[in-house]
Amino acid sequence: MPEQETVERAQEDAREGKSPSTQAGEFVREEMHHVREGKHGANSPQQAIAIGLSKARRAGVKLEAPKGPTSIREKAEHDIATGENPQHKTSRRRSRATSRALKKQPRSTASRQALSQQAKKSSAKRGKRVRSAAALKAARTRKTA
Repeated sequence: MPEQETVERAQEDAREGKSPSTQAGEFVREEMHHVREGKHGANSPQQAIAIGLSKARRAGVKLEAPKGPTSIREKAEHDIATGENPQHKTSRRRSRATSRALKKQPRSTASRQALSQQAKKSSAKRGKRVRSAAALKAARTRKTA
């Protein structure tokens, strides 16, 4: 369950007209914070990011399901449906099992170094032109201090 403060920040981003990925970034940020403070761990930075995105979808952020393996796509579609129409109470047994498994994972996956490596790898996959366009857009839309 995401913290109320995170949900409010994401809703503020939505009101400001920011993209769904920016809104979801608040949930990923919260997840990284949880790993860093020792609430639980993660196998890799990608896992922590995936947990954050799942929470975002369940909170109603209009994120598309990723183009990837069927199992991941189905999980994302289930999260989207839950976000649109939350009906079921969370299974206590499954929730505790997940928490217990995550507690055994390393905490170092949310370190500055690990996240930096993850960002560089992810960025390198996208190609030079796309990265350049993203940088130009960031410069254009940056808030002035």
